[in-house]
Amino acid sequence: MPLMISEMSLAIFLAFILSLLLPTSNAMLVSKFEANNTFTPSTPCNPIQSSRSKKLETADVLITGNSTISGLNNTFNLGFVNPGGKPNWYLAISYASIPTPPIVWVANREKPITNLTSTRLEITAEGKLAIIALPGSTIWQSTNTEKARSLLLQENGNLVLLSAKGLIIWQSFDFPTDTWLPGMNITSERSLISWRSINDPSPGLFSLRINPLGFNEFELVYNKSAKYWSTGNWTGDAFDGVPEMTIPYIYKFHFSDPFTPSASFWYTERELDGGLRPPLTRFQVDVIGQLKQYTWTQQNEYWNMFWSQPDNKCRVYGLCGNWGVCNSTLLKPCVCVSGFRPVSDYDWESGDYTGGCVRDSRDSCEESDGFMEVGVVRFEGAAMVSFVGTRSVCERICLSNCSCIGLFHDGKTSLCKNIYGSLLNLRNSSSDSTFQDVLYVRVPKEGIVRKGVSKSVLLIGSIGGSVVLLGLVAGMLLILRKRRKNGKGVEGNGVFPGLNLKVFTYKELCAATRGFSDKLGHGGFGAVFQGELLDSTLVAVKRLERPGSGEKEFRAEVCTIGNIQHINLVRLRGFCSESSHRLLIYDYMPNGPLSAYLRRDGLNLIWDVRFRVAVGTARGIAYLHEECRDCIIHCDIKPENILLDSDYTAKVSDFGLAKLIGRDFSRVLATMRGTWGYVAPEWISGVAITTKADVYSYGMTLLELLGGRRNVEAPPSARGAGGREGEKAEKWFFPPYAAQKIIEGNVAAVVDDRLGSAYDIEEAQRVASVAVWCIQDSEEMRPTMGMVVKMLEGVVEVTTPPPPKLLQALVSGESYHGVQIDSGKGVSIGGDCCGDNAGTSTRHSSDHRFEKEDKVGPGWPCLAIVGRRGLGGHDHHLTIPQLVNLLGVYMQRSWIILFVACLFLSPLYIFATPILKLLGQRKDIAELAGKFTIRVIPQMFSLAINFPTQKFLQAQSKVGVLAWIGFEALIMPIGVLYLFVNVFKWGLAGAAISYDVSGWVIALGQVAMWLVGARKEGQDCLG
Repeated sequence: MPLMISEMSLAIFLAFILSLLLPTSNAMLVSKFEANNTFTPSTPCNPIQSSRSKKLETADVLITGNSTISGLNNTFNLGFVNPGGKPNWYLAISYASIPTPPIVWVANREKPITNLTSTRLEITAEGKLAIIALPGSTIWQSTNTEKARSLLLQENGNLVLLSAKGLIIWQSFDFPTDTWLPGMNITSERSLISWRSINDPSPGLFSLRINPLGFNEFELVYNKSAKYWSTGNWTGDAFDGVPEMTIPYIYKFHFSDPFTPSASFWYTERELDGGLRPPLTRFQVDVIGQLKQYTWTQQNEYWNMFWSQPDNKCRVYGLCGNWGVCNSTLLKPCVCVSGFRPVSDYDWESGDYTGGCVRDSRDSCEESDGFMEVGVVRFEGAAMVSFVGTRSVCERICLSNCSCIGLFHDGKTSLCKNIYGSLLNLRNSSSDSTFQDVLYVRVPKEGIVRKGVSKSVLLIGSIGGSVVLLGLVAGMLLILRKRRKNGKGVEGNGVFPGLNLKVFTYKELCAATRGFSDKLGHGGFGAVFQGELLDSTLVAVKRLERPGSGEKEFRAEVCTIGNIQHINLVRLRGFCSESSHRLLIYDYMPNGPLSAYLRRDGLNLIWDVRFRVAVGTARGIAYLHEECRDCIIHCDIKPENILLDSDYTAKVSDFGLAKLIGRDFSRVLATMRGTWGYVAPEWISGVAITTKADVYSYGMTLLELLGGRRNVEAPPSARGAGGREGEKAEKWFFPPYAAQKIIEGNVAAVVDDRLGSAYDIEEAQRVASVAVWCIQDSEEMRPTMGMVVKMLEGVVEVTTPPPPKLLQALVSGESYHGVQIDSGKGVSIGGDCCGDNAGTSTRHSSDHRFEKEDKVGPGWPCLAIVGRRGLGGHDHHLTIPQLVNLLGVYMQRSWIILFVACLFLSPLYIFATPILKLLGQRKDIAELAGKFTIRVIPQMFSLAINFPTQKFLQAQSKVGVLAWIGFEALIMPIGVLYLFVNVFKWGLAGAAISYDVSGWVIALGQVAMWLVGARKEGQDCLG
């Protein structure tokens, strides 16, 4: 945890440094969590035997200063910690061997330690665990009645005291704080309570508890009374409002005795393939009232927020306190109403907004008072008197009563609501067209804008600002147009150099598609339309919605895609890159996607066609993996992306619409954007992927092709009883059932019953076994796509595969019916999509999709190029120069955005000071605006200098140097701001000065860089 050294004594600081260099080696006090990772709630009747327990004696000192007690495998530590902000210390359990380890349990939440040097953790004469502050006062102690003889810090983070017989007589899991760990029981008498702020672990206002009336759901409550979110009723295997629980991958949830006062709920971890432990996880009620699940990603060393509720911060009741307005689009969700300020600036900076806001000035109760418009907001907590009248009538009635603090008025209906009391739970509703009540707050006379000056000043300012802005916009447009004309490449009816790709104009494609009227489908990258060229050739036109690159980058990527030619890959005929339009033209596939033939009421494919589709698809993917110049990972293999031409030849689509990464990387941290049901298990834990991810998706698709059904649909018994797919029936996950039958040798039970006996038994057996080999949990056990082709063709013998462990977990206990989908909600695993064509993947809005930003850079979804040596097992990583070069490119884009923002905001800064002064605003606000106006000058100069610097460095292939200049320019203002505001204590004036200093330093530094580089390399390089 970070320590504010300036706020602690020199002795404490030296003790802390010594503890880091010479860590105290208290006995490892641990006990393995049960070997099968299941949990039985510990009670005094559960004896625990451990040879690693610590025998305790009266007055036995366990911890002093910065010493700690570590758990087995060094997963958790017990010791005194300082969360920061204040010189307060707490006895806490936290993760070990993790940078900035989160605290999961705090003993003395309500009574912090103020002097660590005179405090220790010891066993009292009564055998209780206690925090003692010399000369003998007790800060906290355990509640056990029987004398403790030994102490354990278990591997799951549970601190337990044991009797002489080895029975648990006290455990920390019975007294949770804000964090819920695997194995920890939540009962009707135990709840999770948030911290007060990020630096204060004392109990906050938000808590998670079991509903005390029905004992059937969890609920988040404010101040132990106001419920603002719940999980919904328990259905037997999940909660109504948490459908994500229906597909267990790593964790298993248990609800004992629901609907009774003795109800208890806990979750456990599932062991992964090969005996590997799942990643560390924890649920937390955070300081802003959201319940979040975090998962530790070991490879990247960060906590990934896997899930959170409520998803909208402003649904948290009372988050911003009185007179605070919540806006979920802001990084800090709470702001005070105009004319108000936070009750405690320190609490707001620490993330605790519940204290709310107070008026900047005195409470007003004079007839000369006025009203200031706040905007369209919703609220709770105040009394209102409603009547119909004009706004002037509303104001007159409110001014006649000192208890009236403001009013709401709807200009359309003339409905007036005078407000009495304090406003709580204000939420910004300006985007809600159904809510038109505007809030006006009562303010003293000096806080009112002088109406006689405002109109003229605002008119002059608006006209002047508009002229400047229009001039800047016109100039930029002229420059861009001139550059486009000068640098315009091959357009119109030309042919892309070196490739048989035609360059179409946007007008040509509009005519070919009849104004983009005949829509074939909509994929993850954009919509697809049918078109007809002038020579009567039918094509499919994909219009990219989020191209993510400039014209040069787009053409380079098109060049790469155009070079990929194979009979089982959809061919690219041409493209269009006019202005912001990015369109790709593909061959039209008359027989549509494979998914159209996997509906029970749809078209049927004979066995010969199915087998050809299976082999052809495998050949296409194998070509991408093993025969291209650059090995390409598709990342989204599924029936929607396998198209059929007029001869029912399989064509793999959507293989080239993504970011291309250098070929010397064996593994790729790709953007996590696969379709649920086809995503390989290694993606879930956030690790890097290889070509084996495509093998897994192909295996899932092969099972669907073999069975003639989607991964999720009605079970065979429902259809056999005359049920139809459209009827509302229980849905089931097909792959576990299919894998079980295939391993048992009963392939006939999996083959599409529409085929009857008209299929080759030997080929079906090969297809089935290959499918199960492809969906193995471990990527090392999956074959390569080249081997898959040989296995399907019978060149290589196919042995009986082992059962996939994850699928086996799904069929255990409640068989394959354990994964149920409510058809009424339209949930689809694997995509229940309409037809699509020519390189598009139609994704219905109900598809479950993973999105995880790539650590390398912002790129398009998931085309990954890896080196061929990497496929042989040698692991290559991004080198430092490559990372620096990537950083340089993205920094350049950031600077361009910042430059445009400053360009358009500069008139606002220039006009800020005179307008604020003329409109009667407070003097300090006007002065502050003037200081920030001065800051624009060095910043604009710095940005202007940055462009020739960029060009020079790019010309010299020194993009890495550019990266660090950009990095310095972004970080330095933050560092200087921190020094002036927090260290030098100059306040708002320091903020303005910091921007001045940082802006000039960056500008002058870049001038020096430019001059030195120009003299060294020559002026010719600047071109």
